[in-house]
Amino acid sequence: MSDIYPVIFRRGIFNLRTRRFGTAAELLIQRLLGAQKGRSVFHDLYDDEKNHRIEVKFSTVNTSSEAPITLSNLLEAIAQAGLERAVRFENDAWRGFGFDCNIQQIKTAEFDILYYGLFFAHVILIFRISTDIIPNDRKIYFSNKQHKGNVGEGHFHIHNQTLDHHLNTYLYKKISYQDFLDLLS
Repeated sequence: MSDIYPVIFRRGIFNLRTRRFGTAAELLIQRLLGAQKGRSVFHDLYDDEKNHRIEVKFSTVNTSSEAPITLSNLLEAIAQAGLERAVRFENDAWRGFGFDCNIQQIKTAEFDILYYGLFFAHVILIFRISTDIIPNDRKIYFSNKQHKGNVGEGHFHIHNQTLDHHLNTYLYKKISYQDFLDLLS
């Protein structure tokens, strides 16, 4: 694994699709905490020391595309999709971009601690929040109704208007892609 460069590693993470990306984030948190695999299918990891069920939810931070795809702009939209869209975090660069990261499928009855995070262009932000706080902190705008009929499952969004609150209240750790690589060796 030491032969992979951080920039190639980061590009690969941004190109992983849903379940594979989720597994990469789970392995990051597992290595970081020394946690074990979950004890049921309803949470991702388990902390034997603290007796905590852990859920892991991450998102990549990409610039959003303003225009809906139409027949007249389809080719341009596809060409732009191949461009670098990862948002930079350093020096508050993220404040100048529109982005929306949905932390979803949160079933608070099934875990004790949520580790959630954002993969920016050159840094990974990791946040930590307990289940009793999630529905009570109005500044994270948690909705317990993600999809029609899904009882007990919710979500919240992190974007450039809400990120400050997460940074000031729930930031657990900030790591580089090299730090992530080092955890894997």
